[in-house]
Amino acid sequence: MATRILHWLEDRLELSSIRRLAVHKEVPVHRFSWAYFLGGAVLFLLMIQLGTGILLLLYYRPSAEEAYESVQFIVAEVEFGWLIRSMHSWSANLLVGMAFLHLFTTFFMKAYRKPREITWMSGVLLLFLMLAFGFSGYLLPWNELAYFATQVGTDIVGAVPLIGHPLMVFLRGGEQVTGATLTRFFGFHVAVLPALTTLLLLLHLGLVQKHGMSVPPKMIGKPYQTLPFFPNVLLRDIMAWYILLAVLVTLCAFLPWELGSKADPFAPAPQGIRPEWYFIFMFETLKIIPSNVLGIEGETLGVVGFGAAALALIVVPFWDYLARRLGRPGLLTLLGVLAVIYMAVMTLVGYL
Repeated sequence: MATRILHWLEDRLELSSIRRLAVHKEVPVHRFSWAYFLGGAVLFLLMIQLGTGILLLLYYRPSAEEAYESVQFIVAEVEFGWLIRSMHSWSANLLVGMAFLHLFTTFFMKAYRKPREITWMSGVLLLFLMLAFGFSGYLLPWNELAYFATQVGTDIVGAVPLIGHPLMVFLRGGEQVTGATLTRFFGFHVAVLPALTTLLLLLHLGLVQKHGMSVPPKMIGKPYQTLPFFPNVLLRDIMAWYILLAVLVTLCAFLPWELGSKADPFAPAPQGIRPEWYFIFMFETLKIIPSNVLGIEGETLGVVGFGAAALALIVVPFWDYLARRLGRPGLLTLLGVLAVIYMAVMTLVGYL
């Protein structure tokens, strides 16, 4: 009976093609081979986000009157609700951290070079979507910290030249952060962003399968050892996911994600308001820029600068091509090192 079912499925889905792909796929072995596991770790954490997010949706109510109370109910009354919520929050932070690490290793291994330019660009856009998930999800518990952080964040969006104010009103659903903002952010978080992420993820994974794993530039043209993806690398991937799951559950058990106080739009902003850790380097940068630079508002200048940096990051493969044509192949690596140091220092400054 089982054989007949397998044959029926094979005739319609051609599952053997997936098996052949896994058997023939090979992964290079070198001293930076550990970096290949980062993409799998990102995918694993994304699946945890999806699973825990669906469970939270069963109880969450996206309105200013009920959002905080529904999260309180999940944490206090629903069986293992505190664990599911903590896993969702901690895995979101680990996901962004892993995505940044994946981006940095891909950058320094030059894995964006021909023919992987589109793979790189889709990966950078996926990172931006992860940040958008973090920003939209931060408001959903409707607590005091999230409310005022969202107010600051959307104020910064309002500083974008020409389209800033309309964009801010669109995000907030009005001039102020209200229940309409919460409803919009909920819609972005559970419908718009997942749809965009699914499309980009399919493109990204399809391109990774098509072009295979890259190797560091020094190994190109030289013989190197490889490991079959199935079962050798897949088993190592699964072991890495076990370790990641253990870290995640340990964080949830010893540092459960706090809910805080319910948001009160009429209360003064509490001291020490700051965004999630992955936005702090930008937040601190905006704080140190003078209020007026050569007649241009400092915040506007900072927002334009970050927008330009984001565009430059997307087209890194073409900057690299240009740098090599000009005989400066190490210039981009140097800029990358300086950018990582700057982000790390400004993040530390934000916590001191």
